Amino acid sequence: MSAVSQAKRIVVKVGTSTLTYENGKLNLRRTEELCKVLSDLHNSGLEVVLVSSGAVGVGMGKLGIKERPTETEKKQAIAAVGQCELMFMYDKLFGEYNCMVAQVLLTADVTASENSKRNVENTFRELLNMDIIPVVNENDTVSIDELDGPHFGDNDTLSAVVAKLVGADLLIILTDIDGLYTGNPNEDEYARIIPEVTEITDELYKIAGGKGSKFGTGGMVTKLHAAEIATEAGIDTIVLNGGDAENIYRVLEGHQVGTFFVAKESKQLEFE
Repeated sequence: MSAVSQAKRIVVKVGTSTLTYENGKLNLRRTEELCKVLSDLHNSGLEVVLVSSGAVGVGMGKLGIKERPTETEKKQAIAAVGQCELMFMYDKLFGEYNCMVAQVLLTADVTASENSKRNVENTFRELLNMDIIPVVNENDTVSIDELDGPHFGDNDTLSAVVAKLVGADLLIILTDIDGLYTGNPNEDEYARIIPEVTEITDELYKIAGGKGSKFGTGGMVTKLHAAEIATEAGIDTIVLNGGDAENIYRVLEGHQVGTFFVAKESKQLEFE
């Protein structure tokens, strides 16, 4: 964990279940606490990139829709409403701590060609150089993978791709449980948290089976997949409970929080 405390550039992914209540309405207290912590880290000299889910969930809450619709077109429209609301909140809350944010909407083909990859890297580089916190989400109007199911499009995977694109030292994935368990903690009273993972195996994927909340698309499986992508690229990854944003402080101070996925090798620096 010593390398974690020395991280200079971090990517933080926050999920729908952390940002919203069960009814889909935005959890203002949690969102504000997260923005405060990330602003403080930014002020301390860390470079911060936020990957945020929640567009569909927040859109459903704003529109008073109780159940996630099945029609792709409707989900796209809801995401458009929710994304506007999300960025309004982020701009307001980060702005209270004198931090500027920028919206970056990506599609699954961002790494399909060297040209598009370079364009995205250039954008991230300039934003970070300008002391701006990029807020990243999938462009649901163009890309429907996230809306139709957990292909490339889930934001856990997107956060790992972004971590690679920006050459992050650390990926932190915030969720609604304390980390990866030996079983389902909601069903198995003997389930225990796994503090450290050095190898992501098929057995771990079996343990992690199942989807997340009705407002999101992820679950622990997608977080394992993201951790696998990131650690293979030499980026340490931590999955932890986002209910208390100050857990991020504890991680960066070297404390054992959540599940720590150890990077496979030294990071290859492409992003300068």
